[in-house]
This record gives sequence, structure tokens and C-alpha cells, in this order.
Amino acid sequence: MRDTRESRLLLVLLVAIAFALITVDIRGGEQSPLDGARHAAASAFGPVENGVARAVDPVGNAVGAVRDSGRRHDRISTLEHENEALKAKLGSSDRNRSRAAELDKILKTAGTGQYAIKGAQVIAIGSAQGFSWTITIDAGSRDGIARDMTVLNGDGLVGRVTTVGPSTSTVLLAADPDFTVGTRMEKTNEIGFANGQGVRSLRVQLLNGRANIKKGDRLVTFGSSKDKPFVPGVPVGKVVRVEPFNGDLTRTLQVRPYVAFSQLDIVGVVVQPPREDPRDTVLPPRPAKPKPTPTVTVTASPSASASPRS
Repeated sequence: MRDTRESRLLLVLLVAIAFALITVDIRGGEQSPLDGARHAAASAFGPVENGVARAVDPVGNAVGAVRDSGRRHDRISTLEHENEALKAKLGSSDRNRSRAAELDKILKTAGTGQYAIKGAQVIAIGSAQGFSWTITIDAGSRDGIARDMTVLNGDGLVGRVTTVGPSTSTVLLAADPDFTVGTRMEKTNEIGFANGQGVRSLRVQLLNGRANIKKGDRLVTFGSSKDKPFVPGVPVGKVVRVEPFNGDLTRTLQVRPYVAFSQLDIVGVVVQPPREDPRDTVLPPRPAKPKPTPTVTVTASPSASASPRS
């Protein structure tokens, strides 16, 4: 249709009639005179609407699927968080089991050496006063801890208490260069002094420069006067190197400590020394030497059935 004056007038007239019909329908409510016409239009255009709906349904389903996928994503995220929380809980349980095993090991060591101990947990590493090898434990004077008490774990000597507060204490580790402890060799009873060397092995000087020492020999604490700062018999370490003898009055050894100082968690503070020196009883049993495998040698002999040629 061409855009003429008559066509524009017809369009305005149709719009006016549409508004009039809408007004009459709204005011009439359920008694609207157009109700019959509405039903007739529904009967006529209903099949068309259904067809359009069927055509549009996949799109609507896709939109619904996207909406549901958002909900599913939220649910997956929730499940993932719950799973992580469960893993953390399980990890915590594993850690608790590890701590229980370590505490049990400490109690066995204390029982063998007849040491009365107070268990404590390592809560900090290092010292505010410097760069020394120290740890802070969650036991102090309220728990019966005092200066110059021996600290051990299930493997052996950890260090000694240097500073005590009401609820915490500082322990100087045996790895510290300022740390010194008297030692005694297993079986031979050779006496010496061990010094820390940081991440390296302990340096031990034996008083007997001609002592017969070999790799693998073990040491324990010699003990101090009145058992402070060290009680006797605590395992120290194993010899990994014997320095060449140069005619000196002392003999130098390199000793690997039993304790892993970078993995400390639960320790025991000896609050009461043993009645008697436990000597070497606290040292772990030596591994059994493998039995040699018997060998059988078969020697071939000349055949007895062979006869000389005639």
C-alpha cells in the first residue's frame, strides 16, 4: 500500500477502534460483550499458537537447561567445597594419628630411660633475639618447666630449655653452633663433647686422641652435674666420619644426629631425671645382620665310563 493521505487516515481510524474495543472489554470484565469474539479468536488462532509453541519449545528448553546448569554448577561448587572440607578433616585426622604415634614413641623412650617427662608441642621456630636454632614450645613454668632441662623426642636429644615463661618456653636445639653436650660412646665409654653445626652433622671431640672409633658407632649423653642441663643416656647420634689422626690429644668425629630438627612437632621435657644412669638401654636395637647365603661349588670330574682306545 502506498503512503497516501487516505491510508494514514485509515490507520488512525483502526487504532482508535482498537483502543475503544480494549476499553469496552476491560470495563465489561466477565460480562464483556467481546467475550464471544475472544473465544472465537482463540478457537481460530489456538492451533497456530500451539504450533509456534512447539517450534519455540526447544529454545525454551535450552534456556531452562542453561538456567538449570547454573544451579547444577552451584551444587557442584558446594560439593567441591564439602569435599575439600572433608579432605582437610581427614588430613587433620592423619596429623593427629601421626602426633599420637610420635607421643607414643616419646613415652617409650622415656619409659626405657626412666625419665619423667612433660609433653609439649612446637608452636614456633627461631628466636626473636637472633638467628639461633631454637624452638618455642607450649609449656612453661605453670607446667613445671624450668631452665636447663633436657628436651628429647622419640628419636633422641632435641636440646635444652633456655628461657621459661608462664605458658611457653624456648629450647636451644642441639644443631645450634653454641650448643655443647657431653657424650659417651656406646660400649667403649669414650668421653667427648658434641657441638652443633647447623644443617650439618654434629662435631664431636673425644678426649682420647687414640680412641678406636669406626663409622656407625653410636653416642649417648654423658649427663651433667645434678642432671642439669642434661640427663644421661639420651641417644645423640651415629658416627658418619672419623677425622684422620694427626697426633692431637683429641679425636674429631662427625656424627649424624638421630633427631630431624626441621620436622619437630611433639617433644618431651625431662622434668625428673632417672634414678640410675640408663647407659645404652635407650639406644634403638641394632638391625640384625643378614645371614650369608651358602654357596655350592660343583666340580666336573672325568667320566668313569670312558675307556682307553685299543
